Amino acid sequence: MKAVILAAGYGTRLQRDVVADSSGRFAHLVGTAKPLLPVGRRALVSHWVRALTGSRCVDCVYVVTNGVHLAAFEEWASRYTNVHVVSDQTRSNDGRLGAVGCLQLAVKHFNIEDHVLVIGGDTLFKEDFSLSKVKERFSELQAKSESSCLVLSYQCKEEETQKYGILEVGSDLRVLCMKEKPLPSETKSRSACPCFYVLSKKSLPLLDTFLEEKKEAPIEEKDAPGNFVSWLIPREPVFTHQIAGRFDVGNLPSYIECDLYFREKLQDVGSYMV
Repeated sequence: MKAVILAAGYGTRLQRDVVADSSGRFAHLVGTAKPLLPVGRRALVSHWVRALTGSRCVDCVYVVTNGVHLAAFEEWASRYTNVHVVSDQTRSNDGRLGAVGCLQLAVKHFNIEDHVLVIGGDTLFKEDFSLSKVKERFSELQAKSESSCLVLSYQCKEEETQKYGILEVGSDLRVLCMKEKPLPSETKSRSACPCFYVLSKKSLPLLDTFLEEKKEAPIEEKDAPGNFVSWLIPREPVFTHQIAGRFDVGNLPSYIECDLYFREKLQDVGSYMV
């Protein structure tokens, strides 16, 4: 299995907050890509590399970034032997490829023909999350059908449904559909789906099909990776694995909360996410 970490975003909300902050406490974060933000004792994305390596879930970690942050990611990756970086060549948020385009870029650039673990570069999970358990669950699904894919879900609050992709799930934990940011009245489900997917190698050619279909569509339809998952659900068996929750670093308050947790509350650093 290979891991692809999506890290080509420009973090416009967070950077806006950092520049506007009058305390000066976060001035050192100006221009830093979200995955490279210090969270506890290491960069956010380093938590993933450490856990992916420790759990032996994957044999390679591929990171997709943009032209602006490429040098910083290459410097960060130089300390690892199993991490490889590619740039989407863009230099502005307006010119971005979108997350699905970045995933396709990684698959083609690195000639990936294996199952792929797709990870949002600005996301970390609560301490119940275990890559080893995810790998075990995916292996069980693959034994039944080689087309099976796996996504995560956690319970969000009623007022939060409009912020996330919400999964509707059958009794066998197969995903029936994903509704993008629905009103609470539009679904009974409160199962939010973070950007963490295990895609079977059989599903990878469908990236081309999806992007061909969306060729003339606005970037918003190709940007959120959940748009591909939503499109995939009626075409391939997609199942869910329940977790307690996540840290989603989108703005300065959410970054401060995440960093504080990892500095003061994380119970077992050594086994985190393994």
